[in-house]
Formats: sequence, structure tokens, C-alpha cells
Amino acid sequence: MSQTLNFPVGGMSCSACAARIEKILNRQDGVHASVNFATQRVQVVLDTSVATINAVVAAIRKAGFTVDESSVDLSISGMSCAACAARIEKILNRLPLTQASVNLATERAHIVFVPGIADGDTFIARIEKAGFGASLVNDGMPDDTHARRLAAWRAERAHFVLLLILSLPFFAQMVLMPFGAMYMMPGWLQLVLAGVVQFYGARHLYQRAWNALRGGGANMDVLVVMGTSIAYFFSATVVIAHLHQPLYFEAGVAIITLISLGRLMEARARDRTSAGLESLLKLQPRLAHVLVNGAMVDRPVADVRVGDIFVVRPGESVPVDGQVREGASEVNEAMLTGESMPTLKQAGSRVFGGTINTNGMLRATATGVGHDTALAHIVKMVEQAQGSKAHVQRLVDRISNIFVPTVIAIALATFVMGWLVTGNATWSLVSAVSVLVIACPCSLGLATPTAIMVGTGLGARCGILFRNADALERAQKLTTIIMDKTGTLTEGRPTVSDVVPGPGIDTGRLLAIACALEQDSEHPLARAIVDHATAAGISPLPVSDFHAMPGMGVTAMIDGAPACLGSPRFMADHGIAPDDTVTTRLEQEGKTVIAVTANGQPIGHIALLDRLRPDAIRTVSALKAAGIRVMMLTGDNPRSAAIVAKQAGVDDFMAGVLPGDKAQAVRTCHDQGGVVGMVGDGINDAPALAAADVGFAIGAGAAIALDTADIVLMKSELTSVLDAISLSRATLSKIRQNLFFAFIYNILGLPLAAFGLLNPIVAGAAMAMSSVSVVSNSLLLNRWKPHRQT
Repeated sequence: MSQTLNFPVGGMSCSACAARIEKILNRQDGVHASVNFATQRVQVVLDTSVATINAVVAAIRKAGFTVDESSVDLSISGMSCAACAARIEKILNRLPLTQASVNLATERAHIVFVPGIADGDTFIARIEKAGFGASLVNDGMPDDTHARRLAAWRAERAHFVLLLILSLPFFAQMVLMPFGAMYMMPGWLQLVLAGVVQFYGARHLYQRAWNALRGGGANMDVLVVMGTSIAYFFSATVVIAHLHQPLYFEAGVAIITLISLGRLMEARARDRTSAGLESLLKLQPRLAHVLVNGAMVDRPVADVRVGDIFVVRPGESVPVDGQVREGASEVNEAMLTGESMPTLKQAGSRVFGGTINTNGMLRATATGVGHDTALAHIVKMVEQAQGSKAHVQRLVDRISNIFVPTVIAIALATFVMGWLVTGNATWSLVSAVSVLVIACPCSLGLATPTAIMVGTGLGARCGILFRNADALERAQKLTTIIMDKTGTLTEGRPTVSDVVPGPGIDTGRLLAIACALEQDSEHPLARAIVDHATAAGISPLPVSDFHAMPGMGVTAMIDGAPACLGSPRFMADHGIAPDDTVTTRLEQEGKTVIAVTANGQPIGHIALLDRLRPDAIRTVSALKAAGIRVMMLTGDNPRSAAIVAKQAGVDDFMAGVLPGDKAQAVRTCHDQGGVVGMVGDGINDAPALAAADVGFAIGAGAAIALDTADIVLMKSELTSVLDAISLSRATLSKIRQNLFFAFIYNILGLPLAAFGLLNPIVAGAAMAMSSVSVVSNSLLLNRWKPHRQT
């Protein structure tokens, strides 16, 4: 039986590449491949063996080409415990070249796959065949999860009220019995009322249990259905056969009712864990005031397009990302940065959807709409973090996979051994029912993701964005933090402090040449020189044959003669020796020194000074007090670096590090042992951020730094590093507490139930409350507060 696959391949630069891939694949047995260079796709006809499909893709990758991957998020309904999530994960991961992660708390599945081998419809069909519901989630935008959960909660509430009414007669006889009131309903009445509860009130439990068993798995519903059914049918046999045995109708009724109550409380508590994300989603307004032919028209935000001109009046939220054309106002950007102080916006400034215009009218051009707004990216990042799994969760998943079969085996052993030892089949049966009911893996499945949901939501509200759960988990383990100097420890806004022309050189000439060499650069030092020259009324000279060496300097032709600007080290490499006396004096004052030459001769020096961030000293001190080693990394000269390090309280630093060597410096520090974090903001920091165990990107920095970092600090304040570590520790503490609560129920409950010391009704109540206690404990994380600025 053959299968035809068609999927994209990257890295083909010519038809020879396509022919090479064809040749490699067609060497394999049972494979016939044809490659289309124009469409960059491969069509493969092969057998249905998963190993063969994997071998085809592995061969393509080994040859140096890429097989493009895609991802999809699905909203899952019908999961009742961790075993359900593990089962769906297992079903999806059976598909070739598919990696799926299912999160019980968020009711989401994140799937990475190769297009052409699988798709969203395939995943949905597999999930629905297993007895669950699935639908696609709109990328980065709000979906109907909250509304669906609210509707489910209302339905669960109505269901619980019905069960409570049917259960009241049973509860009444249980309550009155200890007081000597021998009220007991007739057996036939108990049979009827309990039957309604068992087969109508618990019908969804039977349905989910059947779906699980049909799919070759077992979940919490299987345990509950087995336990309550045994109690009901045993009691029904006693009534119908007129046997002289006690009835246990009230046990099954109470268990089902208590489970419904537990689910009701759990649903409400779980919905509150997503409050951080919900608060972000509510920030974007529904309507935008768009100018059409000079008239203002209200349009849904979803209909705004890039290039549209929109108006934001005082007190309104900015509908989409844009650039201000007219007007001036202060905008509250707390939703992005966590900073309560408003930011002045005027012509040329960027505004972001969801921020609040405070006092003036702004007219702006839309630059980012729909999924491309800053708010949408933040929401997507938070959703990904909430849906990802921490390392500790993987251990829990492995336990959940074997938990339910193990419990069934324990219950069977309890019944058999109890009967053999005591000779009392009824007592043994009740003990086995208690074992089945007390063992609920639901709390295990919720212990980690609920804490992560609350923690990442809190972080988002405070301007701290965790890219995934692993970043949240690793941050609390940091032993060393490396900080870039310019723009991280310092404000990143250097100013020219000294202009020292050489003998016979006019200051204006020196600045004109320096401005000409730096006018096209975005480096903070270059912008400072250009701004200083412009403020002095000096225009740059025309340049040609321009060359830049990152982290070192620039060369060009000015007025037909070669000119150079860069560090003293750069000049020495070019055989030019600037005045060491001037260089040494300025560097000893903690300044960054730039040398300028023309026609092979030094013509002067320019010194720049960059102030420390106001919170740098306090942040470094707090990190050291927490036992974290702090290092500084800079491309600046050792003398200036030493002064800045001393001012900030940093004991170790590495100076003269070129941009390309920063990642190697991080790896060297990592090789010395411990968990290493890197804090940076610029493009040249991106490789180092990626190389670190945890990369922190200052939010005002370059976009590529934000894309490669594990944690994004939107406030552009160093104290946010402290907040991220503090929140990580608080979240991991809650996860440990949750796992303790989840395990302690079973560690204590299972032996008590097995030895007949736990009534099935008490077991049902304990099982129902285990999940509620875990989720409620996660919600206590909302008491965490960030560091206060002083």
C-alpha cells in the first residue's frame, strides 16, 4: 500500500539541487521522488511506514536542505484529567514528523508538523475520533474560550442543582442517622432516585469513560464510573433479590454530586487563572475612527487596513499600531511597558494599539493591524508561554500515563485480598470503590499549568513577557548574569563630552569629518556625534567608498583623501598611532574615546559619556545579595569599562569584546558551570542572548534582540530583571506546593481506602476538592508584587 506526500523543501538554489535531492531519495527502497525546483516542493510516493517517512525527511536534512515546519493551535473540549491530555498527545504524536503538546489547564494543543504530511483537519479528525472536541484557534487574537467556559460553567451549575435536588433525600438520611433518627427511604425509591442520578446525572461521565476505553486508554471518568456503578449495581441486586445486606445507593449519589460540585468550583477557579491574558485582550477597542475622503467614519478594528488614517480623541484607546501624522498628546503605555507615566507622542512618533490617549487629539497612519500589532504579538507570546510545558510537567505526564491502570490494579487487589483476609465480600467491595474514587489524576494535570498561567499573566501585566515555560522555570536557577554595558547598564544615550582637535586642526573640521563618517550609522555613539555636530551648526562632508567594521570603526573617502574613525585599537590595526596621552586621560575619566584620522594622519579625539541607569546600582546590589554573580560585557576599552563596572558595583567584566565574540564569551562563562543569563538590548547582543540559558531583552531594544530572548522586559528598566527572577521563584514555589497537594491526596488516601478506613463518600469529597485546592493555590500567586521604584 502506497502513500503520496507533497511538502515544501527549503535551501534549493538551482535545478542541480533539485536533481541532487531526487537522486538521494530515489536510492531508498520503496521510494519514488520527484522535485520541482520552481515550486520548491517534493512529491514522494512511498509505503505507509512511519520509519520510511522519517527516513525521507532525515535524508533531505542530512544533505543540507530544510524541510519547512508549520504549527497550529487547537482548542480542545471534553478533557477531564491529565490522562485525557496525555492520551490526546499520544494520539497526535503517532503521526509522522509531528510534535504535539496538550495543556489541560488552557485546554489547548500546540502542534508542530510538516505541511503536506499532516494538517489541521487531520489533527481535528484524530482528536474527534478519540471522543473529544477540537477547533482551530485564531493566531494571536482572542477566541471564544472565555465565552465557552462561561457557558460550560452555567450548564454545570444547572446540572449540579438538579443533582443536589435528587440527592437531598439521601443526604437527609445520612445526616439524621447519627442523631438516632432511623429515617430510611424504601429500597425501591432509593433504586429509582439513585438510578436517575447514576444514568442521567452521570451520563457525561459514562460517555467520556467509553470514549477513553474505546481509544485504548483510561482516565478519571473510568475510575468514577467503575466505582459508582459497582456501588449502584450491588445495592440494586440487594433490593431486587431481597438480600439482607446494607445499601450503598447514597455513596454513588453523593460521589457524583460532589464531583459535579468540584467541577463547578474548578471551572470558575480555572477561568480566573487566565485573568492576565483576558485583561490584555480587553484593551483593544472595538471601533476605530477612520478618515475617509476627509470625513470620520467608525469602522470595526478588524476592518482597518495598513495605510488608513485614524483619529484618537482624548480618553480613547488607540485602535491599531500607527505613526502620528498630526497632533501631540501623552499616551499611557502601561499595557506594553508596565510603566504608569505617560509618554509624549507627536508627529513621527509610534503609537500602539490598546494604549490610552490622555489629553490631546492624534491623527495617525495605521502601520500594524490584526495579527501584526504589538498587542497581538504580546498576546501570542503569553498564550504560547501558558500553553508550553515546564520540565517538571514532563515527569507528571509520565506518571499520569500509568496512573489510572495502576489504580485499577490496586482496587482489584484490594477487593481480592480484602475478601481473602476478612471473608467479607461487602467490606472488600466498599474498600475497592473507595480506592477507585479517591484516586483522581486531575489535580496532577492542573498542578503545573495553572501556576504557569497565573505567573505568565502576572508577568504580562507588569511588562515581563516569558517566551515559554522553560524560561520561567530556568530564571529562578540563575547563578550568573552577564550584562551588556551600553544601553543595558547605561542609559544607551551617550553624549559628546570632549572634542580634542589635534595640532593645527580646527574643531569644526574635526566634527565635519566625524559627522560625515557617522551620518548613516544607527549606533548610539554615532548618533551622539552627529547630533552634537548638528547642534553646533556643522554639516557633514560628502563621502564615498564607505566601509564599516562592526564594533571597531569606519573608513571612507572624503575630499579625495582616506579618512578613518574608530577606537584607538582600530587605528593601531591600521598603522596609525593617535596621541596616547589624550586617550589615556579621557579613558581614566570613564569616557569612551573615538579617534579620527584624515589622509593617514591623526586629527583629533572625540570623547563620549554614557550615564548609568538610575536603577543599575540597586539592581546589581540586589542580584549579588541573592547570590547571583554579575558580570559586564562591553566592546569598550578596559579603562572605561573598569570605571563603569566600579560605579555599578560589578566585580567582573570583559572589555574589548567584539559583537561577534559576545556569544562565545557567554558560552565560556557557561562552561565554567552554573546557569547563565544574558541581559542586552542591541542587534549585536542577539547571538549572546540566544547562547545564554536565559536571555533577557530590554524592551526598548532592537526587534531581533526581542525575537531571540527568552524573557522580554518591556519597561526598559533593569529592576525588571529582579522582578522576572522573583516571579519565576514564586511560580516554581507554587508548582512545588501544587504537586505536594496533588500527591498527598493519593499518598494518604489510597492506603486508607485500601485498608477500608475511608468511606466512599469522604473519598469522593476529597477527590473533588483536590483539583479545587490546586487551582486555588495557584490563584494565591496573584499576591506577588514587583519591586517598587525608588
